[in-house]
Amino acid sequence: MAYPSIFEASTTASFLQRISNLTATTPAKWGKMNVGQMMAHCAVPYEQIFGENTDRPPFLMRVLVQLLFKKGMVNDVPYKQNLPTAPSFVKADTHDFEREKSRLINYIKNVEKMGEESFEGMKSNSLGTLKAIEWNNLLYKHLDHHLKQFGV
Repeated sequence: MAYPSIFEASTTASFLQRISNLTATTPAKWGKMNVGQMMAHCAVPYEQIFGENTDRPPFLMRVLVQLLFKKGMVNDVPYKQNLPTAPSFVKADTHDFEREKSRLINYIKNVEKMGEESFEGMKSNSLGTLKAIEWNNLLYKHLDHHLKQFGV
């Protein structure tokens, strides 16, 4: 199943509509995060793309992730519920829903503006160099997974 392109306005509009249906009290259908934590969690890959988060797993862990998990993270197969989360993606603190919502929306819009060509050969902090389609799959299915987690 091919995912819609995160570099197209229609995909951005669809995500923004889904996000607009969330409130600070929207309950999760599964998992441990509340909606503010989920928004902060979903922002992590964007923080890495824009150089705001430079956390990288140790070298050996990066090698293992690339060998064992990369394919499942960047292919076009949806994530299953309740998969383990990398430590740098865990958001257990309190997060302001409106602030996190605004940040996530801005990141989504900025990725669309950057365009597909900007992502071809761009390095991931943990997955190494990715093709634009791999970035698309990674970002699309991660955000889609968590929006479904909260029923939107």
